[in-house]
Amino acid sequence: MARQLDEQIVGRFPVGRRLRVLDVGMGQGTQALRLARAGHQVTGLEQDPTMIAAARESLAGEPEGIRERMRIIEGDGRDTGVHFLPGSFDVVLCHGVLMYVEEPDPLLAGLARMLAQGGLLSLLVRNGDALAIRPGLSGDWAGALAAFDTTAYRNRLGLDVRADRLKDLTATLAGIGAPLHAWYGVRVFTDTAADGAEIPADVETLLAVEEKAGRTDPYRGVAALLHLCGVRG
Repeated sequence: MARQLDEQIVGRFPVGRRLRVLDVGMGQGTQALRLARAGHQVTGLEQDPTMIAAARESLAGEPEGIRERMRIIEGDGRDTGVHFLPGSFDVVLCHGVLMYVEEPDPLLAGLARMLAQGGLLSLLVRNGDALAIRPGLSGDWAGALAAFDTTAYRNRLGLDVRADRLKDLTATLAGIGAPLHAWYGVRVFTDTAADGAEIPADVETLLAVEEKAGRTDPYRGVAALLHLCGVRG
């Protein structure tokens, strides 16, 4: 996903430009910190105190220049208008958040308002068109059969959450003024790997295969996750 995001940033903005990045639901700050290291001005918005503590701990270990380029705000992604003015950011990330939001449209509209003209909105969502893949490959036939007709599922944390369909999000992005520019699949072949599994010795080849599959039909359409990139018109 990081490679896909970098591809979109390089293709949209001049090389060397310091971008204003907002990471909504930044978690432990993996992507936010990566972009700060690349020279961008990054704001992370997160409501989970445990995640905020982990992000602050990681940031504390960085050189001063990187620490100065990143700030962390405690808050709900649905309240971006409380914290920021419209058009304040060149890039807005919302990765792994929508599955926990029952009504995502207001959140997405708020994120689009944060974008400057020509800005990039990056979403990572659970693929609602491929919910039967994981239980099917695991031999859970009843679970696979039930997954065809729903966007609800139980994640690996045991939480009941929701997925999004590409067709629906494409319409939503068009409606909020940030139409879909590109989309990728994420975790095409590796979704069934056990939690905590060792990283294989040929991880670079694995990543190359996943990256290729994530941009190639029909493979990307059955990925566990979808990475959608909209552009503020």
